[in-house]
Amino acid sequence: MDKKNMHPESLMMSYGYKPELSEGAIKCPIFQTSTFVFQTAEEGKAFFEVAYGHREQKPNEQLGLIYSRLNNPDLEILEDRLGLWDKAEACAVFESGMSAITTVLLAFLRPGDLLVHSSPVYGGTDHFINQVLTEFGIHVLGFSAIDNEQTIIEKIEASGKAKRLKLMYIETPANPTNALIDIQMCRKIADRYSDADKAVYLACDNTFLGPVFQHPIKQGADLVLYSATKYIGGHSDVIAGACLGNKELIGAVKALRTFLGNMAGPWTGWLLLRSLETLKIRMETQANNATQVADYLANHPKVEKVYYLGFLKDGTTQKAVYEQQCLSPGAMVSFDIKGGETEAFAFLNHLKLIKLAVSLGSTESLAEHPATMTHVDMDPEEMKQLKITEKLIRLSVGVENPDDLMSDIQQALDFV
Repeated sequence: MDKKNMHPESLMMSYGYKPELSEGAIKCPIFQTSTFVFQTAEEGKAFFEVAYGHREQKPNEQLGLIYSRLNNPDLEILEDRLGLWDKAEACAVFESGMSAITTVLLAFLRPGDLLVHSSPVYGGTDHFINQVLTEFGIHVLGFSAIDNEQTIIEKIEASGKAKRLKLMYIETPANPTNALIDIQMCRKIADRYSDADKAVYLACDNTFLGPVFQHPIKQGADLVLYSATKYIGGHSDVIAGACLGNKELIGAVKALRTFLGNMAGPWTGWLLLRSLETLKIRMETQANNATQVADYLANHPKVEKVYYLGFLKDGTTQKAVYEQQCLSPGAMVSFDIKGGETEAFAFLNHLKLIKLAVSLGSTESLAEHPATMTHVDMDPEEMKQLKITEKLIRLSVGVENPDDLMSDIQQALDFV
């Protein structure tokens, strides 16, 4: 039986790990060590030559471990297993989702370059793009899900920076509106501005649908990013991030990670290895629960509109994009409550089973108010245009019994 033909969920308990190297332990131990012993000085020299890019690894050359800022068994096994879901050549794991995102942006952008990004994105990402990158002389240009290929091209040309376009960064589905960005369309745009001397890369934040329900690399993305804190971790007990892609690009990302020092630690790696074993069954349960919660909200008289991928209408551009690149509606449900901040807060303050907290993708259901919490730093006019208003509430649906979730929502809405 060839393991290469197995499904990822079947390999999450064993892939990349050899029990015989760890006293026969069925689970990978936590390698809580800062450094590793070389057998000889020549061996240490060889390891460093490759690690610092002074030469390529030779065919059949087995490289060992150097220092946990560079590599660690927990991280290497985790990176191998994460790569199975997206069928990626390589992976880099970080201590947070934001460290993965910021490292990628800093690795491929230089002063004077143009970054084209979708909007909305997670609030922390929005802040880094618009408030930090711009301080380093990097030009940024946003577009939304309503913009088609030609409109985006016209925006790029109008910027006067088309020749300096270096990276496209998209988040799909978008946080918190669930708006979809067409990955294949963005690939075409990136290719349009690439040439023999300069490649325009496409990076996609896939946190909302996770590695189970969407595969951006298959759709044309060069890099896929995750806040592994969310569905990959899935238990609200670890902060982590990941970036996947081909060996060359991940090599550049890891090179910068080495000197920024934002790699994940062994405990983080071990916790994520544990979580990967149940990733698929957790996400499927959460998605099934979300369908019932979304249906309930859509029929409630105090709810104005529900933003859920399962409600996209046939014949629309968004539905076409969904059918092209998504495998499930996922478990994120946002909705407009009738009223404004007062009504939204009344609902949030009276939830009992669902917890009032930011983050998403964990076993417990969470609710938050994007306009005053995760996206508070966005430009107010842009928030209005993207429908991130005072009446918008975001739910991350967990694995609880769906009847209990709907009962909790009902009693909280009674206070509105």
